[in-house]
Amino acid sequence: MTKVQKGDVVRLHYTGKVKETGEIFDTTYEEVAKEAGIYSEKGIYGPVPIAVGAGHVLRGLDEQLEGLEVGKKYEIIVPPEKGFGKRDPKLIKTFTLGQFRRRGMYPIPGMEIEFEGSDGKKLRGRVLSVSSGRVRVDFNHPYAGKHLVYEVEVVEKVEDPIEKVKAMIELRLPMVDKEKVVIEVGEKDVTVNFSPVLESVDKNTLVLGEILLESDLKFIGYEEVKFKPTVEELLKPSEAGGESEEAGEGEENEGTSESPETVENATETPQEEGKEGEETVVEDEKVEEVPSEGSPQGEASVEAPGEQSHSEDEQEE
Repeated sequence: MTKVQKGDVVRLHYTGKVKETGEIFDTTYEEVAKEAGIYSEKGIYGPVPIAVGAGHVLRGLDEQLEGLEVGKKYEIIVPPEKGFGKRDPKLIKTFTLGQFRRRGMYPIPGMEIEFEGSDGKKLRGRVLSVSSGRVRVDFNHPYAGKHLVYEVEVVEKVEDPIEKVKAMIELRLPMVDKEKVVIEVGEKDVTVNFSPVLESVDKNTLVLGEILLESDLKFIGYEEVKFKPTVEELLKPSEAGGESEEAGEGEENEGTSESPETVENATETPQEEGKEGEETVVEDEKVEEVPSEGSPQGEASVEAPGEQSHSEDEQEE
């Protein structure tokens, strides 16, 4: 009988549902995703590799993986505060209808939209109502305030040190052929050489992957983590590329001095959800409609530079 402990590298199958409605919002099973209408051709299905306790899945799920037996199926209930958070009335904002129409958008209740904040972060929201020239938008996560039910199975506990590193590469860089990556492990150190796959992966993606991998590999017990090429080497521009970038920056600085558009001054709804109050609305915001598409292994899973995206951080965005 093999039980899971914090720090173990495992492969996990799961299906996540909203307890209140039974809606399936995330799954590692391709057929389940198709039946639930959340299938994406860009998705990667099958047991997802994670390190238990590393935050690769929602906190409420991660905490309850410890002690589970490999090969057994379980049902885990995650409360809102350890899932996608409680609903916050302050995240319901009001905008003018003109802000949408100036960009050729005609908002309707239920439409998903995207705003750019003053810090450059994009905030996703859902239109609640359109009335009297005002548009109320909810920036809470769609599953905020909901209890979640996960049907989970720890399919495998990875024991071999090399295979553990490969599993973390699969998690963070699923587009990379991990069998071509050269891995050298010592008792407390590991070297990961991506040189054989450099031509098949975007350098910026690899930079982010190495940064995330370093944290993952230290979490599972390695004190020294080295990459070839290093992040610094990947970021170093070629001479021609550097000159081109400088020229581009110069041209950009000479362009329009239009101030960035933000949503900071958008009206907050009163503290009690659902009640209208006195409103002041900013006149200009950067807003875009978000195309709707399925989200395989989506909302609750790890955030990777590739197609997989499963991190708890996602709710912060």
